[in-house]
Amino acid sequence: MSESLTTSWSAANQNTYLSSRSRLFLFPVLIVGVVLFFLLELGIGSVHIPISGVVAALLGLDGANDTWIKIINELRLPRTLAAAIGGAALGTAGLQLQTLFKNPLAGPWALGLTAGAQLGVALVVTAAAVVGSSFLEKMAFLSNLSIVGGAMLGCVLVLLLIVSISRYVSTITLLIFGLMLGYLAQGLISVILHFTNQSQAKIFAGWNDGSFAGVYWEHFPILLPLAVIGLISGWLMAKPLNALLLGENYARSLGVSVKRTRIITLTSAVLLAAPVTAYCGPVLFLGLIIPHLARGLFSTSDHKTLIPACMLLGSIVALAADLFVHLPWERHFLHLNAVNALIGAPVVMWVILKNKHMRGFEF
Repeated sequence: MSESLTTSWSAANQNTYLSSRSRLFLFPVLIVGVVLFFLLELGIGSVHIPISGVVAALLGLDGANDTWIKIINELRLPRTLAAAIGGAALGTAGLQLQTLFKNPLAGPWALGLTAGAQLGVALVVTAAAVVGSSFLEKMAFLSNLSIVGGAMLGCVLVLLLIVSISRYVSTITLLIFGLMLGYLAQGLISVILHFTNQSQAKIFAGWNDGSFAGVYWEHFPILLPLAVIGLISGWLMAKPLNALLLGENYARSLGVSVKRTRIITLTSAVLLAAPVTAYCGPVLFLGLIIPHLARGLFSTSDHKTLIPACMLLGSIVALAADLFVHLPWERHFLHLNAVNALIGAPVVMWVILKNKHMRGFEF
């Protein structure tokens, strides 16, 4: 009896050891994937730049083509960095929201956070139309900061409402409530833009499509610090989130402050989702599908593994989708969210079919 138990225990330990080794092997592969897609994003477009030319331009090596340097530094590098940062941020925010709400389809878009951020940006755009463009040109940094502030305020208001509602409704009802908040926000946005001028409305309409191409160098002093703070705070909450997976009572028995964990994690999600939405527009599906891809690839629920995995996978998927959009097509009708939908919709359908509690309503 004891011998068989010892054998089983040894086998379990060996499987865990092998699993840990395979996970350690996967991270270098994902890092290589991020670097590869990053370089491809910089090289592929209407003007083809070989990888050697991209590396020479990035490192400032002698003999680098001046035209290539200008194309990379002014056009492609900001967009590529935005895709890498935005994918990592949205993927991590989605993981945090799915864990906190115990909902496999939770995410910044599904729960209405993205719509709240859109509404906040619409209010800022309307205010800009009232103040005047000449004033905003003189106060460019404050203009960028106000856009992020509006997006964060919209996110926070929606999140507070979702948190209060989540105590009384099921996971399915919460998703429907989040989608309805999104439609309500879209209606309010249309009403708000009705009272702004035509040029500002066109700017908002272009932003509302969702694209990493609208991010410029002046945006990164705000976007990058907020994303880094959100990612670091999310990583620091990995252990408490692991405890929450087993229930709030179990987490409290381990000395975890559930209220503090919720506040920090939700703040982290806002810091990750709001700035990306403010500068890139409503980028859909990434926050929903990336956590599932990470769980499937690493076969674990440990947030110490999943959070860095979501960062890397989010960057890879965002870079790949943006690369596909900006390939040298004869016609440029592709949009980022259309490509994300082609990737994300099958994942959502798979999650619904896999989860028996989401196949229908129980009365």
